[in-house]
Amino acid sequence: MQKILIVEDESVIRTALRRLLERHNFQVSEAGSVQEAEKDHTFTNFDLVISDLRLPGAPGTDLIKKAGDVPVLIMTSYASLRSAVDSMRMGAVDYIAKPFDHGDMVIAVQRIIADHPTARPAKESATIDGTFSAVDGIIGNCPAMRLLFEHIKKMAPTDSTVLVLGETGTGKELVARSVHESSLRADNIMISVNCAAIPDTLIESELFGYEKGAFTGANASRMGLIEAADGGTLFLDEIGELPMEAQARLLRFIQEGEIRRIGSVHSRKVNVRLICATHRNLQSLAADGLFRKDLFYRINVLCLALPPLRERGKDILYLAERMLETQTGRSGKSLMRLSPRAIQAITTYQWPGNVRELEHAIERAVVLSNGEEIDNQALGIDLELVNINRIRGQESPNASISPSAVTPNHDPGENLSLEDYFQRFVLEHQDSMSETELAQKLGVSRKCLWERRQRFGMPRNKGNVNNRTKITATEDK
Repeated sequence: MQKILIVEDESVIRTALRRLLERHNFQVSEAGSVQEAEKDHTFTNFDLVISDLRLPGAPGTDLIKKAGDVPVLIMTSYASLRSAVDSMRMGAVDYIAKPFDHGDMVIAVQRIIADHPTARPAKESATIDGTFSAVDGIIGNCPAMRLLFEHIKKMAPTDSTVLVLGETGTGKELVARSVHESSLRADNIMISVNCAAIPDTLIESELFGYEKGAFTGANASRMGLIEAADGGTLFLDEIGELPMEAQARLLRFIQEGEIRRIGSVHSRKVNVRLICATHRNLQSLAADGLFRKDLFYRINVLCLALPPLRERGKDILYLAERMLETQTGRSGKSLMRLSPRAIQAITTYQWPGNVRELEHAIERAVVLSNGEEIDNQALGIDLELVNINRIRGQESPNASISPSAVTPNHDPGENLSLEDYFQRFVLEHQDSMSETELAQKLGVSRKCLWERRQRFGMPRNKGNVNNRTKITATEDK
């Protein structure tokens, strides 16, 4: 059972929120202030901390650093949304405005806990502080990135082959360059080769070179890229795309430390450190006969795994603001800021293109925005579709379904667009659910649900009953 700590000085709100979460199978503890929370509880024992922004003695944002890797959800009044945005810049995972809808709170809690499964025991998180670390331009503070930095420092001084794994856009070449620049070969050259960008017929000659007359068009001898990297580092990106013939030649280079140009009878000794990278599962490819097993075992000596951006928690917003600062400087514009909806979009969107996609979204937003504030629309992110997509993802056969999730009558594997999914979901459930319940399940507001009904020509079901329930609260103290 997931554990939640509520930090709220008004006992009525605290009790109502505790009862709400307990009805949804969460184990809840309470505190009336930051000092009380710190004195009576160990933060790393919880999966989530929910705190009011303004508390007696110290603000709720003080819990962000004290909680370490445990996500902190900030509650605030509508009049203090600017403060809520500032709290997210300080590392809060999200904010929710008071008075809030019961369903909105439950959905937010379920989403945050599902997106942040990496809470550490106290003995592991004691070394994690609130600062952001960087290794040769790679920024991050989540546990996976800190582990990556630690491994880079250990692996860099050796000459062992390194295999970098990660989805497209996670920064595999940056990691390879970091390993090289932290190694004893840093003063020598690093040559990068994208194996997927060179035609199969040319890859061998590019890597190993050739002698004059070795084939038609070889009018002069040419040094290969491996030989050119002698004394330094060779980075083979997307090595999973390397043809089988080139794999055999590469294997000999790794085993013997020598290469032979195409058309030559003599081998040449080379001293090159090899770093490889791929977004593919080489072990599966090897099992299917699409990648040499012996080559896989040779390059899988030291392994560095990059986490996808969607699993990096608080890093996402920090990266976005650093990119925003860089892009505004390049464009000659005055410093811009992210709106509350933009921050919500950045921190809830799944980023299939990872850091590269985020960088391009920020660049596009800077170009298209005229004022000092960037909205989610300028980023190209539709918050309503993001919420609908999250609900649909929870209903996939391989995903864990929350206790309140509704299972539709259609096959979740159907290739529906988000608009089609919205229409089908509403049509299937509008007779059994109120408008409030429909909006809650789809992760949108009632206003957004009404607007989409108008857009798609789906009139509201008059039989639905508005059972909207709120926790009423005073403005922030």
